[in-house]
Amino acid sequence: MLRFSANLSFLFLDRPFLERFAAAAASGFKGVEFHFPYAFPLDEVADAIRRAAVEVVLFNFPGGDWAAGERGIACLPERVTEFRDGVAEAARYAEALSCPRVNCLAGLRPQGVDEALLRSTLIDNLRFAADAFAPAERQVLMEPLNSRDTPGFLVDRTAPAISLLDEADRPNLALQYDIYHAQVMEGDLARTLEANLARIGHIQLADNPGRHQPGTGEINFPFLFRRLRALGYPGWIGCEYVPTGPTEDSFGWMAA
Repeated sequence: MLRFSANLSFLFLDRPFLERFAAAAASGFKGVEFHFPYAFPLDEVADAIRRAAVEVVLFNFPGGDWAAGERGIACLPERVTEFRDGVAEAARYAEALSCPRVNCLAGLRPQGVDEALLRSTLIDNLRFAADAFAPAERQVLMEPLNSRDTPGFLVDRTAPAISLLDEADRPNLALQYDIYHAQVMEGDLARTLEANLARIGHIQLADNPGRHQPGTGEINFPFLFRRLRALGYPGWIGCEYVPTGPTEDSFGWMAA
């Protein structure tokens, strides 16, 4: 049985953030995820989760100035202190929200900085985060983002991401595999999922083009879901898509 979580940074956007937990529960979701909880008091987020009786399965480390276009800071040599302060803040939220995994966004490649330095900074930060989360038995994930939608993103494909995780070499590091980003950059989804399933800590989905719900684009989701069931994928699949209409009207694919 596959388990789907509602990404509250994409779904139910007609409601304030703290009301989306109950909306997800009312639509049948047992799990939720979101980009960042840090703008909201921790006790208010925890209360919304408790009242909705949902499980928080994923959120991100602080990602820099998101509104200004930053997409993570883990590869930036001049932001190491800020990243590591963010790890502590993420750990505080993860503990209070009982969230078992947090995602690390590598960040954009700055001009004029040596690629080897960016890579070594990212690896050091992954090790730091993994070591900080290990005592609580929490995972640290890293997600490739496609560089068509996010030009200059340092890690945009599965193989380089796996290589970085191998070099960081911590048992609680895993890949976050986003089907939409992977389809844009490399395709070959079923084979890649099968080859790397043991390294994947979380999956997210959206169709392509448009990043809308399954069934609106080119990806054969029924086939992928059958493969994941056959492979025994034990994790969550996050619904990180832009609904083509009201969120509640976008779940027909799930019933099917």
